[in-house]
Amino acid sequence: MAEACLPPPAADTAAFYRELDAYIAHFAAELRTRTVLIPVLQKAQELFGYLPQEVQRHVAGALGLTPGEVGGVVTFYHYFSTQPRGRHTVNICLGTACYVRGAKKVLEALRQELNIELGGTTADLRFSLCSQRCFGACGLAPVVMIDKDVHSRVSPKKLAGILEKYT
Repeated sequence: MAEACLPPPAADTAAFYRELDAYIAHFAAELRTRTVLIPVLQKAQELFGYLPQEVQRHVAGALGLTPGEVGGVVTFYHYFSTQPRGRHTVNICLGTACYVRGAKKVLEALRQELNIELGGTTADLRFSLCSQRCFGACGLAPVVMIDKDVHSRVSPKKLAGILEKYT
């Protein structure tokens, strides 16, 4: 499953906290159980764009958990991010077929074009660069997914044109 990268947070964090608290209130009967932690964290990340420490502490307090329990879940699951993410996810396949057909060169070109490392986000919060071991599209190798769009037989020369489509 592709790593989700979400839009950057908007300025009105107080409204986000109110919406998060209203969402948590729907789980009133289950609040003292850990079963609601993941959906609450998903909602928080949807609202804020990522899960900074202050949001994690807020969730912990609202659910009667320790910040360490919440932080453990946030760091365990790849879906959650503690850093702002870009509006678009550039996800490169590094599986065997893609690697053999030039994914390493494509990755290097992506790093240079975006001026970030794997796992990073551009300064303008436009792109986050992620990778996966296999997309299951070996016949199209090397493959780059941007959001849900699959780009096949990608070469370093094609990257600028592909990235231009995502403003």
